[in-house]
Parts: sequence; structure tokens; C-alpha cells
Amino acid sequence: MAKKSKTAYFCQNCGYQSPKYMGKCPSCQEWNTLQEELIVPETNTGKWNPMKSGDTKMNKPKIISEIESVNEKRINTQDTELNRVLGGGIMPGAVVLIGGEPGIGKSTLMLELALRLKHFKILYVSGEESAEQIKSRADRLPFSSEKCFVLTETNTQSIFQQVSEVDPEIMVIDSIQTLASNRMESAAGSVSQVRECTAELIQFAKETSTPVFLIGHITKDGGLAGPKVLEHMVDTVLQFEGDRHMSYRVLRTIKNRFGSTSEIGIYEMRAQGLRQVTNPSEILISQRDSDLSGISIGATLEGNRPLLVEIQSLVSTAAYGTPQRSCTGFDARRLNMLLAVLEKRGGFRLSLSDVFLNVTGGLKIEDPAIDLAVCASVISSVNDVNIDNKIAFTAEVGLGGEIRSVNRIENRVAEAEKLGFNEIYISKFGVKSLPENKFKIKVTPIGKLDELIEKLFI
Repeated sequence: MAKKSKTAYFCQNCGYQSPKYMGKCPSCQEWNTLQEELIVPETNTGKWNPMKSGDTKMNKPKIISEIESVNEKRINTQDTELNRVLGGGIMPGAVVLIGGEPGIGKSTLMLELALRLKHFKILYVSGEESAEQIKSRADRLPFSSEKCFVLTETNTQSIFQQVSEVDPEIMVIDSIQTLASNRMESAAGSVSQVRECTAELIQFAKETSTPVFLIGHITKDGGLAGPKVLEHMVDTVLQFEGDRHMSYRVLRTIKNRFGSTSEIGIYEMRAQGLRQVTNPSEILISQRDSDLSGISIGATLEGNRPLLVEIQSLVSTAAYGTPQRSCTGFDARRLNMLLAVLEKRGGFRLSLSDVFLNVTGGLKIEDPAIDLAVCASVISSVNDVNIDNKIAFTAEVGLGGEIRSVNRIENRVAEAEKLGFNEIYISKFGVKSLPENKFKIKVTPIGKLDELIEKLFI
């Protein structure tokens, strides 16, 4: 007997399921996001099943102390930036979701990975490009591999049939929104299809210990397309960011069950593919012919990586009555707080001035350690006095104008010394954590904002 068709309404924003239509989603509170989709009862037809004999094994609860610890050996991707954001390499059986804007370089990154790992059998599944298009893109890359298989298919049941024949060690899906499963009758890219296809791939990855990389689309708001539960299902979520009109790209960890969620990798897009930027300061510190006022260098941390970033500020008289406060790459509310501290504790009349702040390189910095660099940049612009480009700053500024210490000060000072800086300003409360006579760079401790003004601008 033919099974009766059944429909349900799915929210295209969060994946909420409802038996009837509602104008407003009760889960994410968005309007007009519920769409009707055709569903069928779940069956095991066509689903990945590595148990050839059909036997099933029932798991029993164990005491945690009796469970043996297993140290999984990670797979080296031959890409230092990708290794960093993954937590040291690819974990066997991990499912990694990579999102980013169209044309940012997601497919290029994954194709480079497939061609770099020459000793691993890799299956690259594409639902967006033909095999000839992938070949032409691979010819531009400086890598080649005899174990990279390309499959152009969108049906998951057909993909798993080829998986059984190829037996890959790593699989790449480009993209998850193009796949469709016979178990669901809705269109490819719908909430139910994305969820079902991801579930099948996760089951395959966990039961065979095969790493799976999923390329995902993003919405106009910058979030990953599909239900939010998709991010909960996978092990790692990476975001590939950057301006398509600029050459630099940032690979940022959003979620990682096997490593830190604060790591970033930096690449440069070239005609020959993506180049790893092992020294990010080359893009975060601009090369200028002459010294300019309003520019300072701050030492920050992104995960375990110390970075030196350039802070640019411009302070001018408000021309339209109400002063403007505009910043790029820095929290606007924190900028307003620092300006209030400068006015109250430093005596600067900034309430009648426009203040524009920019963090070069396109990074968004949330580390409070660049507070001192922001204050130094603003004071430099107000007084129109240059700051020596061999001086760096790393400290937090409190509401009382006090200079507070930050964590891992030794790493920040070491990075400044490595890049050729002659002096770095830190909090006097952080000096005790620095080893004596280890650094050749001059470390200047200060306790109040007044001391910074006195040493640099008077």
C-alpha cells in the first residue's frame, strides 16, 4: 500500500517544525519564515549502513573510570593555518562545516586540501560544478594528487554507493545545500533536506572514522544557511571571512569540539590559489613613508596567536553640531567609554569633536589589551604629535584612568621584540610576570594615563 503523503511547515531561519501554518515562528520570533514541505515517515531505505550482515550491536552503559582513553592521531593537512584553526589537524571521524560568502574561496580552500594530501584517498563531491570546471580550477593550483577522486552528484544514496566502491579516507561535500535524500520528498536546500543529509553524513563519518568537510552557504545576515541545529550537529564550524575585492581572507573558528574556538588563520588570495600568511603583522601594520599623527601599534591575542595591529584615529572639530563617533574593527561602546576617560582623567575636550577610529587589516578586535593603544592614538591625533613607529602598547584602561595588566603579557612582548620594536608600554602590575633579562626590547611600565601623556606628548 502506498504511503500517505504528509506535509509540515518548517521555519527557514531556525528549523522549527509546525503541523500548521503560523505567520510568526514561535522559536526565533521571525515573521513569514514558515514554508510547507512534503515529508515521509522515516525508513532505513538507502541510508548508510556499514553493517553488511545486518547485525546490530546494543551498547551498554559503562562507568567512566572503566572507559579506556584513546589518543586519536590527527591528520596533518600540510597547511599551518588550517591546522591551527582545527586544533592541530583533522580529527578522524570529525565533521567540519565551512561557511562564507559566495566567491570568498571556500571551494578553493577545500580543493587545495584535497590536492595537498597526496598520501590520502580523498573523494571531492560537488553539486555545484562539473568535473571539467573543477579540473580547470585544479590546473591553476600548484598542487597535484593521484588519489583525489571527483564526483558530481547531489543524491546522497548515489554518493554512498560510490563511497562503498572508492572507500575514501577523507570526504569533501560542496555544498551541503545542494544535496537531497530520497528519504525526504522536499526540495534540495530546504530545512528538512539539509538536516537529513547532514545526519546521514555524520552517521557515516562516526561509524567509519572518516573526516567529512561540508561547505555551507550563508544568509544575507552573514549566518550559515539552514536550520541552526546544523551547527549543533557538526563537530567544528569555520567561517571564511574577508572582502571579495581585497586579497586577504580570515578563517575563523566558531565552534570546535577538539580545540580552541578563538583561533584564526590568514590567507592571501592569488591567481595560483591561497597563500598562507604566517606573519599576520605584514597586513595589520601598514608600510608608510613618513610618520603621521593618530597612529599607534597595539599588541593583541587571537586565540594562542599574538598579533600586532595598527590603530588609526582622526579627531576633528564637529562640523554638524552633534559629534560623530565612528569606528571600524573596534567596539563603538568601548570607544565611547575610553573617550569619556580621556576627557575626565586626561583633560581633553573631546565632547565637541568628531572621532573616527580604524583597525587596519580588516580584523575586528575585542581584546581589551589594545585600550592603551587606542588612547595613545586619540591623544596623538588631538595634539597632532607623531608616535614613534617602533613603540607598541598593550594594557587595559580602567574608568579611573588606571592602566591594568592583561594576560599572557610575555607572549605579547616577545612578538613585539620579534618584529623589531624598540619599546613597549605595559601596566606596572604586569612587570612581575615577566622574566628578568629575557627581552632586549625596552619595557616601560606605567600605572596611570597621566604617565603615558607625560612620557609621550610632553
